[in-house]
Amino acid sequence: MIDRTVPHSARIWNYWLGGRDYYAVDRAAGDDYCRIFPEVRQVARASREFLGRSIHYLAREAGITQFVDIGTGLPTAENTHQIAQRVRPDARIVYVDNDPLVIAHARALMASGPKGATDYVHADLRDPAGVLAAVDQTLDLDRPVGLILSGVLGHVEEYGEARGIVSALLAALPPGSHLSANDGVTGRPAFAEAQGRYNRTGAAPYLLRSRAEVAGFFDGLDLVEPGVVSCPLWRPTPGARPARSDLEIVGGVGRKP
Repeated sequence: MIDRTVPHSARIWNYWLGGRDYYAVDRAAGDDYCRIFPEVRQVARASREFLGRSIHYLAREAGITQFVDIGTGLPTAENTHQIAQRVRPDARIVYVDNDPLVIAHARALMASGPKGATDYVHADLRDPAGVLAAVDQTLDLDRPVGLILSGVLGHVEEYGEARGIVSALLAALPPGSHLSANDGVTGRPAFAEAQGRYNRTGAAPYLLRSRAEVAGFFDGLDLVEPGVVSCPLWRPTPGARPARSDLEIVGGVGRKP
């Protein structure tokens, strides 16, 4: 049963990105956030664009043909399987989310290309063993995997727990696997104020961390240049309009040695 009286982060994110899968309560929460911190739409777009560029890098340059996208969110344009299979038609992708609504939308709207495979798993990021067991049904975990954690680790309140989750997931993957992760970070006071108001709405809270804390998720990995940076600065598309370097969304890609 969907509670339409409480805003939902995936639906608000969909609203900010120009999608249609949201309710009035999500639009109201999203507009309230924008009144305090209008740049949140830029943050959402920067996260999504970083996701696309990092997947393209993993498929084309790193040769990754298997992907796990945890905290999928509602489908929009240029989803993980579309980008990966455009480069590697035989790519296999597993989407993971703990929200049945998200999984239902994903199954209905995101179909694999004929040479690859796409699966959808109802599992919780906080249960890495459960995630890995479900993913193992579709992917070969003896071969390198691209692990995608896009804007999801902020939902894990304790930093130590979040670090432990990333470590547990990576420990089960073979050398040559990669992590692509990005999350919102502390910055302008208006961002913290808007996030604090959102966290008090009854929706699942999201914690803004420091840039150093986000970088900590990559400890033990070989960072791909330019490292962990504001998302618009990570391998920007040639010819793209320059973006501000201090946008409060940080990401990077690292390779497991």
